[in-house]
Amino acid sequence: MTTLIAFLFVLGVLIFVHELGHFLAARRIGVRVITFSLGFGPKLVAVKRGDTEYCISAIPLGGYVKMAGENPDDPRSGLPDEFLSKSKWQRFQVLIMGPVMNILLAFLLSAVVLAQGAPIAAYKEQPPIVAAVMPGSPADKVGITPGDRILTVAGRRVETWDDLEVAIGIRRVNRDVELTLLHEGVPRTVTVKPVATERSADIGEIGVLPDEMPMVRSTNKGDPADLAGVKPGDTIVAINGERTVSAAQVSEAISRNAGHEIDLTLRRNGQQLHIAVTPQLRSDGGTERGMIGVGLTEATKSFKPGPLEAVKLSVERNIENSGLIFRTLGGLFTGETSVRQLQGPVGIAQLSGESAQAGLLVLLQVMAMISLNLGILNLMPVPVLDGGHILIMGLEGIARRDFSVQVKEKMLLAGFVVLMMLMVTVIYNDLTRISWIERLMPWRN
Repeated sequence: MTTLIAFLFVLGVLIFVHELGHFLAARRIGVRVITFSLGFGPKLVAVKRGDTEYCISAIPLGGYVKMAGENPDDPRSGLPDEFLSKSKWQRFQVLIMGPVMNILLAFLLSAVVLAQGAPIAAYKEQPPIVAAVMPGSPADKVGITPGDRILTVAGRRVETWDDLEVAIGIRRVNRDVELTLLHEGVPRTVTVKPVATERSADIGEIGVLPDEMPMVRSTNKGDPADLAGVKPGDTIVAINGERTVSAAQVSEAISRNAGHEIDLTLRRNGQQLHIAVTPQLRSDGGTERGMIGVGLTEATKSFKPGPLEAVKLSVERNIENSGLIFRTLGGLFTGETSVRQLQGPVGIAQLSGESAQAGLLVLLQVMAMISLNLGILNLMPVPVLDGGHILIMGLEGIARRDFSVQVKEKMLLAGFVVLMMLMVTVIYNDLTRISWIERLMPWRN
């Protein structure tokens, strides 16, 4: 139920904002609006105010603003309040305001979220210097070693671990990608094949780890760690002399040493110390493993910008995200990005539900990202979309004449075919995200 409510909320707000952009722009230039609808199909609720009918329709996967004289085959009176009676510049304003409103909403929501402040993983903003390499991983196979500084991915410079994770994540799994790195001070180029992450078969990773600086969040009174003198806030540097860079590594090392004394290398108040502790064999979810009674976390840094800084950061983040969207779209044509990364209603619903459970701020940030995607995708020069209608008007302006109804119909039909192909793809992707449906697809098992 949470997923459904979150999905309807997210989609409803994004559709309303988009159509409101068209509506306000149309009213501003004097176009008569016949219908403002959230959703398609049969009308569930309808109220008429002036010349406009405001309604909520049965299929909540879109919306529309119906304007007088909007299409060439609509009944025309020639009155100045009809859409096609307006100049191309005025019509352009109406068409573009839907996507613009979605983009502005993304900036606003991001600024609101950023202004609240939040702890962020300290490593995210650090240069991508490899702290550890997973044995047998793509990085291990090409000789990447701890201490290497990754400079570029597919020719694009990466300045932080966040940049690196995004650059690798959008690459097609099992497809070669070229990395440039600094190895012992000497530039080196390697070619790796990202493999699927545990989270998703469509997101890639190469097996390099940052130094997350795993920390002790809490200790259980009377457990081995507490009795040995481990304290909350201690950073676990190594176990039995073996470097540990993540909470997962720490847990695994403790787990396999049940009943055997281990040497914890800790950093406390800037000083390094060694503590001996013996993990106890305990049952955890039906599995027997070693435990010392600590809760682990990663090092974080405080983040609380002022209102103006939050707006500035929102602009920067959305510009970066826009670049990522364009690179992803470009990758669909070059084959670098898998079409399986595209999501439709089911994918959005799952993401909305998970975000809602994580809290309002997380949900608002997801809304911002979806809104930005919606705004940019609607500007694509595909007939049927807003960007397609703008393209047709631009071509008419270059030709200095309006195209015939037949020519426009053919262009719109071509756009419709492209859109249907895209919809089939995202619906298929969505269905594969539902486990019981995927089990019915033998080619995916």
